[in-house]
Amino acid sequence: MTPDTAPERRALADRLQEAEVLAHPKWRAAVEAVPRELFLRPGVFLPADDGHWRPATALGTDPKEWSEIAYRDESLVTQLDGHLTADQATEPVPGVPTSSSTTPVTVVGMIEALDIEDGDTALEIGTGTGYSTALMCHRLGEDNVTTIEVDPGVATRADAALEAAGYSTWTVTGDGLFGHPRRAPYDRVIATCAVRRIPHTWVRQTRPGGTILTTLAPGSWAYGTGLAKVTVNDDGTAEGRIIGESSFMQARSQAVEPLAGDLSARTSYADSERKAKVPLTLLEEWMPAFLAQLAAPGAQLVRATGGDGASQRYVFDADRESFAAFTENGSGWTVRQGGPVALWDDIERTLLAWQDAERPDISTVRLRVTPRSHTYWIGDRPALRWEHRLG
Repeated sequence: MTPDTAPERRALADRLQEAEVLAHPKWRAAVEAVPRELFLRPGVFLPADDGHWRPATALGTDPKEWSEIAYRDESLVTQLDGHLTADQATEPVPGVPTSSSTTPVTVVGMIEALDIEDGDTALEIGTGTGYSTALMCHRLGEDNVTTIEVDPGVATRADAALEAAGYSTWTVTGDGLFGHPRRAPYDRVIATCAVRRIPHTWVRQTRPGGTILTTLAPGSWAYGTGLAKVTVNDDGTAEGRIIGESSFMQARSQAVEPLAGDLSARTSYADSERKAKVPLTLLEEWMPAFLAQLAAPGAQLVRATGGDGASQRYVFDADRESFAAFTENGSGWTVRQGGPVALWDDIERTLLAWQDAERPDISTVRLRVTPRSHTYWIGDRPALRWEHRLG
């Protein structure tokens, strides 16, 4: 017998309210009404030893334990390597998460930030498990919500879960970067994946005065990413700001393949060598990592281990055939650079300007989107302004 999880849902709503991400009474009603466990079938992968994942399925787990898993305050991995689900594994397995049920604090915080009004229409990019879709359906009505998922298997499971929860909404399988013009325009667009830039198709499919909310990863890093909230203007542009830190999986079509091969060979021919003015370890912090992507949007930060076991760190821009290789010594870091672009010079200049500005946080970053460019800036400092042009 499936246990009634109403107490767990009320407890989740209480925790979200205490965390100050759940404020509107209609969103609280949605959290209390939508059973998260329905959106975790057939199962999830839980962290195990040695980087492996332990499968836990709805049918193979004690109902009380399954309820406890479903209402954890954490993201739950639902797919590995683009195909593997928990019902297909019987023991811990390695793999890279490619779909998940995002932690409720993030899901609810984002939909609260949308400033949705009754009667609004919403487009969701990245259905995932369908849990966030169900919350919006409860608030807006199923006919006012359109959701797109690129993975056919994930979309099928989400659609089944939504039906089981009582929501027959518009579930579309396809690349969400193109939006869904058939039901446009929308009052609100929300993405549960990270994108390098806000696609102008989203801007065109949003009503003037409408809101787009998405995680931006200008350089496709796994961290150092920001939650952008922009308002669409009458002239087809959009403007807003980064409202906070945010981390989501990359949109499938924009995911960057890790660099392979002999990395030391790629850095054999350096054009310059000097002492770094800021430590490379600064990029381990969220805001500096975001700034590095604004300064060098095509770059990847790569950590590797040499044949002698020594740690190696690089910044590569494969498209521009440029690199920066770092060596730590007793007094700091030495950087060797090669290729047409001095990558570390660009990043370092930005980080020094940020430090001179007294290290403003990510919420100070403003953003303007046009059909041809994204422009970011902090205050009125020219050194803290970046324009990313398309093409």
